[in-house]
Amino acid sequence: MQGKERNNKSFKMASYNVNSINTRKDLVLSWLERDPVDILCLQELKTTDENFPREDFMKMGYECYTHGQKTYNGVAICSRFPLEEVFKGMGDATYDQEKRVIGGRFKDVWIINAYFPHGEPRGGKKFFWKLGFYERFLGFLTEHFSPNDKIVLVGDMNVAMEDIDVYDPVLLKDTIGTMKEERDALKKLISWGFVDAFRYLYPEKKQFTWWDYIGGMVWKDQGMRIDYILITKPLLPYLRDVYVDMWPRKRRNPKPSDHAPIVGVFEL
Repeated sequence: MQGKERNNKSFKMASYNVNSINTRKDLVLSWLERDPVDILCLQELKTTDENFPREDFMKMGYECYTHGQKTYNGVAICSRFPLEEVFKGMGDATYDQEKRVIGGRFKDVWIINAYFPHGEPRGGKKFFWKLGFYERFLGFLTEHFSPNDKIVLVGDMNVAMEDIDVYDPVLLKDTIGTMKEERDALKKLISWGFVDAFRYLYPEKKQFTWWDYIGGMVWKDQGMRIDYILITKPLLPYLRDVYVDMWPRKRRNPKPSDHAPIVGVFEL
């Protein structure tokens, strides 16, 4: 199933780092009108729960579950269907100071949306914070879930896992998002019981989800794949497609996010 083809059984779920929901609201809503999804997971809201544009999404049939903070971070799940057992954070007083994790259950499928830290060059405080967050998140999964559960984990993971996931592996070697420690942390997370849905379907395809604003990099396709849809193996039989929708990223007005949404298509 390619792109926007749908049938009555298809179920679409998207992950989108919007880089400020209030700045990007009109763009996101226009995109949803063009290519509706059933569940939309947003990262980097950069706003509090009170200031999230909830009513605009409600008019389009979405109920939004938010976990926001002023200026930085923030995650949300906007769903056409009610979610149960919604949780916010990992239950960790240290890492939950930053609003980065939200999840809930749709029927027998757990939806987890996470915005992993960006980090900084090796050795800095934020470098270790990023690795620590990955380790704590893995512990959170182990405490509350099993690889036998049906789980979709999506989000901006701020790591390009392999050289194929960056436009220039030589130029970007050992920079933020490509350092061995970061890649090992993401691979360890996946080895808990996940499958990288895009790479499972397209093992040789070079496709990015983030491009810097400077230098017209999106038009040159000089980007990185740092946004993922990870699924546990019980969901593999239902997976039909994963694609990156470039339409929102290539808008000139309103100004887009530096990310493009990644969409998973399932037959449920």
